[in-house]
Amino acid sequence: MVEVPGSHTGWTFITNHARVLAAIADNPNIRIRDIAAHCRLTERAVQRIISDLEQDGYLSHTREGRANTYRIEPDKVLRHPAEAGLTVAALLSLLVRDETDRIGEPGGRLAHLAGTGHPN
Repeated sequence: MVEVPGSHTGWTFITNHARVLAAIADNPNIRIRDIAAHCRLTERAVQRIISDLEQDGYLSHTREGRANTYRIEPDKVLRHPAEAGLTVAALLSLLVRDETDRIGEPGGRLAHLAGTGHPN
């Protein structure tokens, strides 16, 4: 079992929902326990967040054997009025470390979210 790192006190710039979505954007086949460890959340909290995101149409998943593959809806507009017109793809372009930074290839993971480049 993966241990969840200690919690953070005080405020942060990014919500847990955004962190979970970014982890999924970075790896659509990521396991809940790995999201929890990466985001410093419990597995139960990650399950609730994924449920919220699916219920509101930001995320869906397909079952492949014992694993899930997640699909993010890149054109879905963010919920808060202050972000009116801002899409999930725009948000994720700020949060997800693009594959080009990791492996030096063109058309990183977010290219398919923004509708440019080739999908991964």
